[in-house]
Amino acid sequence: MTAVADGPQRTDGRGARRSAAASSVLRAVLDEGPIARSTIARRTGLSAAAVTGHTAELLRRGLLRELPETGKRGVGRPHVPVDLDTGRHVAGALHVAVHHATVALLDLRGNVLVQHEEPHDGLAAEDLLARAAEILDDLLLGHAPDREPLGLGVATGGWVDRASGTVVDHPLLGWRDVPVRDLLTASTGLTVAVDGHARSLVHAERLFGHPRARDSVVQLFTGNVVDSAFATGATVHHGPRSAAGAVAHLPVDDSAEPCRCGRTGCLEATVSEATLARKAGLPFPELLALAAHGDSEAVRMFHDRARLIGQAAALLLDVLNPAVLVVVDRSIAVVPSCLPAIRDEVGARSRRLDSAETVVGTSFPGTELATAGGAVLLDLLYEDPSYFTNSQN
Repeated sequence: MTAVADGPQRTDGRGARRSAAASSVLRAVLDEGPIARSTIARRTGLSAAAVTGHTAELLRRGLLRELPETGKRGVGRPHVPVDLDTGRHVAGALHVAVHHATVALLDLRGNVLVQHEEPHDGLAAEDLLARAAEILDDLLLGHAPDREPLGLGVATGGWVDRASGTVVDHPLLGWRDVPVRDLLTASTGLTVAVDGHARSLVHAERLFGHPRARDSVVQLFTGNVVDSAFATGATVHHGPRSAAGAVAHLPVDDSAEPCRCGRTGCLEATVSEATLARKAGLPFPELLALAAHGDSEAVRMFHDRARLIGQAAALLLDVLNPAVLVVVDRSIAVVPSCLPAIRDEVGARSRRLDSAETVVGTSFPGTELATAGGAVLLDLLYEDPSYFTNSQN
């Protein structure tokens, strides 16, 4: 693989203003493309000359493309609309879950083009990341041989320090201070960005998903790992060393489930997929399939679990008061009673009067893990297009 980005290209004040303006143009095209340059100027408040200049640069970088002009010849001034060039680049994506890794390719609109799930139980961190790099190379050769990779976004649970690209602590993987960015940069030659998966899915919702997420959003992720993230406006809250969003040890009512922290009744220990599978005596995917086919006992287990998830959702809703709270859980897409059960519990516990409209499922069912990885990278692109330079520059 060939490195196509070396990091930020401008650091002075003028460069920051140019980057912000270019970002406004690119986001306007993301939201409304195909779109005329004059419409971009109205939407962004930039001058026509500025829009023309930024559009020309984005066209040169292969991020935008021109479409056939609109308007009849001789009647008014024809418009040449621009749109995202979704055929030129791809974003690599890696999500590391407890039992498997998901490697994928996404286009500039966040669409998952291909994804591959690889079991990794027993692999050391370095071996897992090396295997992921090999799979990414195979996907690029097999599914995007004529496209330029922008880089690789990596998402996982636990405590992830975005600034250093390090997984500080992921107890369920047994990872401590793993330099994920440095290891993958060395093996792929690509720009690599790393973040926690809940924050990554916040970026995805804001860019490609729920329209109210751009106002403010809480993301609650419940799998084997349980964590959360929060954003208001354009700002995702990270906290010192990106440690924000740790909700695994929130107390849950009427739970005596033992937790690795030494206490009982913690949220992650109570509602994790591993806990539900242990109680059922079945692998989680098999239990989920039973519930999807209407097995009454399996449905009851998921329904009860949903109410426990609703306890945490109600607390986050009251404390943070977001425009929308997104629950990412595999059961929501296939067990119809789960999301209503979460909403009912939120309604019973929260002071918010609009919980039914506020609590929603993910915008990316079935591709949320791949989307999380890709969104780490694509958020950087839409925040500052000059961060990336392609090999033709």
